[in-house]
Amino acid sequence: MVAGEYLCSHKRRGLGFVYWIVFSLWFGFVVLLRPVVGLRPLREQRRSWGDEWLFVRKEESDLGPFSAWNITGTYRGSWKFLDSANSSSRFPDFRKSNGDSVIELVSTQTKITGVHYVQGVIIFHDVFDNEHNVGGAQIRVEGVYIWPFRQLRMVANSRKEGVLAQEDDYILSNPYHLLGVFSSQVFQDSPKEKIWRSKTSPINEMEKHCNIEIAAQVTRVSTNQNDGEHDRYHLEGLMESPAVDDDGECFSPLLLNATSVNIEVYYNKAVNYTLMVTFVSFLQVLLLIRQMEHSNTQSGAAKVSILMIGQQAIMDAYLCLLHLTAGILVESLFNAFATAAFFKFVVFSIFEMRYLLAIWKASRPASSGEGWETMRRELSVLYSRFYGILLGGILLMYEFHNFLRPLLLLMYSFWIPQIVTNVIRDSRKPLHPYYILGMTVTRLAIPLYIFGCPNNFMRIEPDKTWCTYLVIFVTLQASVLLLQHYLGSRWFIPRQILPERYSYYRKFDQEENHATDCVICMTGINMMQRPSDCMVTPCDHFFHSGCLQRWMDIKMECPTCRRPLPPA
Repeated sequence: MVAGEYLCSHKRRGLGFVYWIVFSLWFGFVVLLRPVVGLRPLREQRRSWGDEWLFVRKEESDLGPFSAWNITGTYRGSWKFLDSANSSSRFPDFRKSNGDSVIELVSTQTKITGVHYVQGVIIFHDVFDNEHNVGGAQIRVEGVYIWPFRQLRMVANSRKEGVLAQEDDYILSNPYHLLGVFSSQVFQDSPKEKIWRSKTSPINEMEKHCNIEIAAQVTRVSTNQNDGEHDRYHLEGLMESPAVDDDGECFSPLLLNATSVNIEVYYNKAVNYTLMVTFVSFLQVLLLIRQMEHSNTQSGAAKVSILMIGQQAIMDAYLCLLHLTAGILVESLFNAFATAAFFKFVVFSIFEMRYLLAIWKASRPASSGEGWETMRRELSVLYSRFYGILLGGILLMYEFHNFLRPLLLLMYSFWIPQIVTNVIRDSRKPLHPYYILGMTVTRLAIPLYIFGCPNNFMRIEPDKTWCTYLVIFVTLQASVLLLQHYLGSRWFIPRQILPERYSYYRKFDQEENHATDCVICMTGINMMQRPSDCMVTPCDHFFHSGCLQRWMDIKMECPTCRRPLPPA
């Protein structure tokens, strides 16, 4: 009996030992061998069995010294050849020895514990010689990130064009990348031929004959309070290119240095910019209302140059289109840019167009009395000219994009038509000083931010020289207008070349009988007072100086006989 129980227990121990061996082999096959084919990222399920512990939210100390860093993001830095004397023997066009770079990475978990799959794009600025009209090169890469050792290994991914991968989704939703490309297309010298990956680009030939390999080390960057809650990382490594046919190297090793960009801070910069544009647009609306009240009469509106208001309206229309395009391009910032575009639309379509109509009607008083058909015909001509110039300006800037900064200087000459109009018509105070100063400052806000701020969100290199020229140019125009306001519209023109001007304070024969009543205020005029207190029209009618000046601000007609009056 006892012997039988001993044999049964011995058999059970043997079967248990066999079960443990089978279970161990199965576990080793599933856990150790199966993840080798699972290097590609998990797209459907959120976590894998092998990485179950990795994605459970734990404290940094609980995971030990090897915690998984999420290196997905945008990295901005520089590149340079370690051996600048022999940058590229196979590709002599690769003449630049250093430049800026932008790296877009998307890191995804795999079934292998400690290994993440990485896809991305490396954009090199100023790579090739300017003769080839290629401003940069774009290389798609893929590889692995071994996070316990903080090592990144990538190779060039020369997949077919038009096939979207996971990094494409990230790049298409990344405002840092999209607004940078948008600004380079709009504000910088990057024509349609200077695209990142052109079919004629030397980088295509390089990928055919070279194996591009990248080995980098990832380190954490100490953050401050302005960096938000996300960690920042730094990449430093080498990019090598052995030839496909083992015939040496295609070019010397490249040293890559890049630091991650905090997208939250970038979002805040973009939103703050749109708030600035909205505030500037609101100030321009107030200034336009003040100016329209200043020239609310027919005579006052006729003194304002229609070209000056039209040029400012076209500028606001361009800004409206640019902000709306940027909002459509970056979906996550659509609300902010759409708000700025809406306020610019209000400025040019409601207030400035209304002011244009008021000036047009004041300069053509006879047309308003000829009937609705004549007015409608002339209004259609006015609108067709405005929108024709608007579309023509877009085509002009597209064709001459290499001269965009001189074109912007030309657009910011909007005070010159008013200066010329003041000289020709000898106008008295057509613009309010607040309007001149306010519009000068608010118009300079956007270009100075884009081309002068070193930390602008559009990633445009500051051009202090051009900003200085712009400020001096616009300030000089405003100064001339202010001096015309206080010293006279022709103060800077020599008197020798000026035409003879009628003097309202001319001498008259006091012995003749003249009407001594001012028909404006219906009070008597004392002929024995100072000559400056009495004004005489060319039709020999007498008025008080203050009365006639206020009358001429409304109408340039004699109050007595309705004859046209020359400018005072």
